[in-house]
Amino acid sequence: VQVVESGGGLVQLGGSLRLACTISGLTLNGHAVGWFRQAPGNEREGVSAISWNGRTTYYADSVKGRFTISRDNAKNTVYLQMNRLQPEDAAMYYCAAHSGAYYASPITPSDFLYWGQGTQVTVSS
Repeated sequence: VQVVESGGGLVQLGGSLRLACTISGLTLNGHAVGWFRQAPGNEREGVSAISWNGRTTYYADSVKGRFTISRDNAKNTVYLQMNRLQPEDAAMYYCAAHSGAYYASPITPSDFLYWGQGTQVTVSS
């Protein structure tokens, strides 16, 4: 299984980025997918997750109303649209496939089996 994140970069305060996570070697429509982030010195935190069919989503309180998760199973890809980015959103963002079709809230890294290498998000003020 290979998980590859893309779309990170440098963005101005209040700007937007769209992250993509492409997963291969796995029947993606049987798995929930989550996004996590980790800033230097901090623990990895759950940002958002989506069930196998896209009907159930989870957002951390810190990103509700600003981030939107979606998926396209035909393309084996999950997206994270991030709007109104703030300095506290700067981190390495990781995508991970859950062991099952649904996730438990709040999401925790130990429930996710397959991880990517991450994509860096930097917010400039």
